[in-house]
Amino acid sequence: MGSSTFVSRLRSLSPSAKRAGLALLLTFLVYAMIWLLRFLYPRRFPLGSFLGFVFVWAASYLVVYGVIWARKRLLWSLRNQMGAAYVLIAVVPVLLLLTMAGLAAYILYWQIGSYVLYNEVQTRVQRVANVAGALATAQAFENATTGRPAASLPVPSSAQGILDAAKADLPGLQVEVGAGGDLLARTHSSEAAGFRGIVFSNHTLTLRAVAVREAAGGKAMVSVSAPISPEFVATLAPELGTIHFLVMRPVAGNAGNVLPGEIVMLNGEKAVLADRIATDRPDPSPANFFDKSINGITDLKLVDMDAAPGNEAQLRASFVTRPSLLNRTLFGPFGTSGSTAVTLLFTIGGVFLLLELAALGTGISLTRSITSSVDHLYLATQHVQSGDLAFRVQVKQKDELGSLGDSFNSMVQSIGGLIAEQRERQRLENELAIAREVQTQLFPRELPSVPGVELEAICRPARLVSGDYYDFIRIGPTRLAIALADISGKGISAALLMASLQATLRSELLRDGLADESALPSTAEVVAHLNRHLYLHTSEERYATLFLAIYDARTQRLSYTNAGHLPPLYIDGKSTQKLATDDTVIGLFNNVEFRQATIDVAPGALLVIYSDGMTDPENAGGEAFGADRLAEVAARSRQSPPQAIARAMLKSAEEWSGSAEQADDMTVVVARFSGAAEPSLAQELGAGSNAPAAFGG
Repeated sequence: MGSSTFVSRLRSLSPSAKRAGLALLLTFLVYAMIWLLRFLYPRRFPLGSFLGFVFVWAASYLVVYGVIWARKRLLWSLRNQMGAAYVLIAVVPVLLLLTMAGLAAYILYWQIGSYVLYNEVQTRVQRVANVAGALATAQAFENATTGRPAASLPVPSSAQGILDAAKADLPGLQVEVGAGGDLLARTHSSEAAGFRGIVFSNHTLTLRAVAVREAAGGKAMVSVSAPISPEFVATLAPELGTIHFLVMRPVAGNAGNVLPGEIVMLNGEKAVLADRIATDRPDPSPANFFDKSINGITDLKLVDMDAAPGNEAQLRASFVTRPSLLNRTLFGPFGTSGSTAVTLLFTIGGVFLLLELAALGTGISLTRSITSSVDHLYLATQHVQSGDLAFRVQVKQKDELGSLGDSFNSMVQSIGGLIAEQRERQRLENELAIAREVQTQLFPRELPSVPGVELEAICRPARLVSGDYYDFIRIGPTRLAIALADISGKGISAALLMASLQATLRSELLRDGLADESALPSTAEVVAHLNRHLYLHTSEERYATLFLAIYDARTQRLSYTNAGHLPPLYIDGKSTQKLATDDTVIGLFNNVEFRQATIDVAPGALLVIYSDGMTDPENAGGEAFGADRLAEVAARSRQSPPQAIARAMLKSAEEWSGSAEQADDMTVVVARFSGAAEPSLAQELGAGSNAPAAFGG
């Protein structure tokens, strides 16, 4: 969290951060240039600590900014992320291990070469010491034999053979009798121990030994020295190739005050090269590709007799060799087994290298496979985002990513199908909206005004369009036809049949002659004509239930025919009567005879017509609302206006189901008959009769 907050804060500094970054970058470049000039001209371009401090800040900023830039630009792509992760996890450790192995091998062979050279030099020093000890012993013995002082005796003849044998390995060997006391004093060596080592005296580098033996005529002191010359160096360790002996004396104060010589660096400080001894022996040739050159350096202990204490010179020996030559020294005692072990070691290393290369190739192949699949999926999402649903991912491998590509293609195909289906559904909904609007025009826009009649009708479709049909058709000044039909089915097909039924019904009721005051239309005849029309012009499974009534306000009589519809409720002040004629539905059978019934309507009576959507709603227990409960609601509300009665009935049915979802169309028509509303009409017609209903053909 802290690192991400730090990065976000750095990003929020733009554009001021960009200007600061440019300033720090310029500071970094200036510092680098001055550092280069200081390296070339140290006295003219000193570096101050403040500039170094600024350089550290500049370098830190550049590192942080580089990381941010890499994360933003380079690591955004999954392929780059996978590549970076693979490099960090697999490649970098292997390279580090190989580097460490190579460096360890180089240091190991360096140490072995240094040991070989050091051992060779110490062997020669010991040889010189042995010669000095032998000569000093012979000198003491000669003193005891002749009685002459040991210091004045020449090299005894008995030791001449030892001297001649040593000169073969030590070219330029010199013997000084009675010399070496100054060397013992300089090195603080006791006479009993003597001295042996490398001495730089009179600008000459030599192997030197001083031996002291007690003699009767005094001490026998012999100094033996062998110069370190190119001939001598050529005899050292032939497996090391070119060998250099460098005598370097530190520079005290100004370098211009020292003796002429080459200026070199010694332990980070300037030194003058006092002497250089080298051999012209060529560098060894490589035995194979892996037989690389080893450049080694080792320091040897030196006694500088030409310098004051504290300013002594140092001796450094460098060499060039190869692992194959040192392996001979290491594994020589093992004979052929040593070379076999080396060959086996390199063979195993080669096998490991091949396995690592195979793993590297496999990792790169898998990474490319993964990132290619992801790139294809990303490209596909871009096409889908732009609206191109025809684009498909190319699946080339049979793995989980390939399955993901197939799933993506299936998903895009499904999305395309869903979009097409949605468009089709939207088109249908638009058409249904138009059909609903057209159907709304088919229902009465305004309730007709007939003397002595109050009307209310409510239709709530279960879908956008309704299969229920109600209508009020005024036939002359005092006659009103009331119809309610329930078309089989729902939706657009029922709505089309409803429109056909409405047109036919109005045509039958309003044709010429029926509007005559003296002629009363027969509901049975009208329903019979509707039945024949539906039978001839619809499919066999299409039918409708219909209740058709005609009220004559002049006579206050209601004629009706019920073609398979739920019996409407006729409620007067004393009782509730269901209006039914036991006729079949219309549209299923041809040439069916229907009956007409007539009742005298009492003043204040109610006529309630409803569809089965009002009685079918079920409660949580599966019990239907039913016609009886609907009749009870109507009876309780009979003193209310028709509008209130209709709403109460709808509310009761909805509360009974307890669900907002409507299973069927719900339609209710309420008519209240208050008798003759106009005085002149009442006087003309009289009180009217309450005779029982009569059926007619």
